Amino acid sequence: MATGNKSSIWRINPGRLAAIPASVFLLIGFAGPLAMVIGYSFMPAHTFSLLQVPSLENYVSVVADSYYISFFWSLFLASTAVVILFLVCYPMAYGMAKIFGPWANLVTALIILPLLISENIRLFGWVLILLKNGILDGSLKYLFDVSASGLLYTVPSIVLGLVYVYLPFMLFPLVSGISMVPESLKDAASDLGASRWEIFWEVELPLSMPGIMIGGILTFILSLGSLAEAKILGGQAVVMIADDIESAFTFAQNWPKGSVLSVMLIGLSGVVVFLLFRRIDLDQIIGRR
Repeated sequence: MATGNKSSIWRINPGRLAAIPASVFLLIGFAGPLAMVIGYSFMPAHTFSLLQVPSLENYVSVVADSYYISFFWSLFLASTAVVILFLVCYPMAYGMAKIFGPWANLVTALIILPLLISENIRLFGWVLILLKNGILDGSLKYLFDVSASGLLYTVPSIVLGLVYVYLPFMLFPLVSGISMVPESLKDAASDLGASRWEIFWEVELPLSMPGIMIGGILTFILSLGSLAEAKILGGQAVVMIADDIESAFTFAQNWPKGSVLSVMLIGLSGVVVFLLFRRIDLDQIIGRR
């Protein structure tokens, strides 16, 4: 009896054993670098060693050096991109889930194909379109004698880049969320006298909310940390926080400053994700109930 109890104590759970490789990978590839970034954020400026006296100097300098402006622009542009993406993608997602039928696969393929090309190459394609005397400006001058030379290197061009690049990350979660709405509930609401607008507002939109929330979280977090869109399409119109982080780690050679900005960006993203995921029923989405 005692021997059996002892052997059960030392028996390794197969699930825990299978999780060891993934746990080691996350520890080395994620937790370790993250801990180093957090450690560097408390080091004196322009130091490259963790063997220094920690201080809060870098966190104070974020306000003193006006880095909050970059945070504001990043939040504003990311929020704007999420709103526009929702308005653009919801009708497309509804059509793919409920209307297009077999044509939905073709639409999906057309949306996925651009992802096979580098993001920077696609953005430089937009530069050729929006550039002065470029494709759009030259075509408008030739056809209507109207100039569109001031579109590039502006805030709207950055938003255009964010919407274009991150459209699939909003679209496909929306398709999944809309597909979760049972047709029987819509028919029941219609039988009870609800109008088409009331069915959408009271039935379809609330029940598709998990897809909306996941798409919004994905596009917001990706847009918040985006770099190429602002640099390629925006020029010096605005500076997003990812640009400041890159400059601190490279040109300025100030790892502690880059680390504190990274920690604050990670913290901001984490708070947003935590607050929004509290409103999502993941068990329902993955089919557990």
